[in-house]
Amino acid sequence: MNGVGGGRFAPSPTGPLHLGSLLAAVASFLDARRERVAWHVRLDDLDAPRNLAGADRAILQALERHGLHWDGPVVRQSERLPRYHEALTLLARQERLFYCRCSRRQLRDAAVYPGTCRHRVEPRADSAVRLRVDDARIAFTDLVQGQRQWSLAEAGGDFVVRRRDGLVAYQLATAVDDGDGAITRVIRGRDLLETTPRQVLLMELLGLPVPAYGHVPLLVDRSGRKLSKQNHAAPLDLDRPADNLRRVLPALGLDDPPADADSGELLSWAADRFDLARVPRRDRVS
Repeated sequence: MNGVGGGRFAPSPTGPLHLGSLLAAVASFLDARRERVAWHVRLDDLDAPRNLAGADRAILQALERHGLHWDGPVVRQSERLPRYHEALTLLARQERLFYCRCSRRQLRDAAVYPGTCRHRVEPRADSAVRLRVDDARIAFTDLVQGQRQWSLAEAGGDFVVRRRDGLVAYQLATAVDDGDGAITRVIRGRDLLETTPRQVLLMELLGLPVPAYGHVPLLVDRSGRKLSKQNHAAPLDLDRPADNLRRVLPALGLDDPPADADSGELLSWAADRFDLARVPRRDRVS
């Protein structure tokens, strides 16, 4: 590794890895190796009620079984709470936060947050905290999907940065962690593309460096649903790591991986050929 910075894979320990999450891990890993930068693993474990006992160890074991060896210590978001609270304090000083008491039921038919609680600027323990997006416009060139731009006022509007139960929200924690100077490339699934402008806005407000982004296609079933824990995707068979890799590599434009190679040889073969410019934009049926 000669480059400065790095990439990352950031699973939530809510269950074992499946083929869809393996695809995201492999894409990030191969990109880091091509760019000759570090590859980090971060466990996004803030949502303690959803974490599954032992899932963190199972995820790390699955990565190792597939030859996806990370650089440096594993990072856990649960150990970085002071950073997130400092970010909330900074945003409050900028007068960008307000306290929202709207329920999910009240907002279920609203494609854009209607601004109901924008006037509630005094702290309330029984409220979620939202960020005012105002007239923010975010544009960047995605390394896979190409040029993208959003008006955040039209793309969901004001969003939650601290949940009503007191937990730091995904958008803020991810922005703070990916805005760390150690992360310069975020390669992840296409399903997360719409979250990126919110995270970029937060990084800009917090004075953090914005990494390069690339959103790779998803593995989907025959009905077009992405492979995910919510859709009951089967856990990876850890006794067949090479077979698992051969199933995900074609989704990254790496067709015809060698049939007789083990996982280490497959990753070496893939690293010599991987190029984000050649990754298809379309999802692939698994």
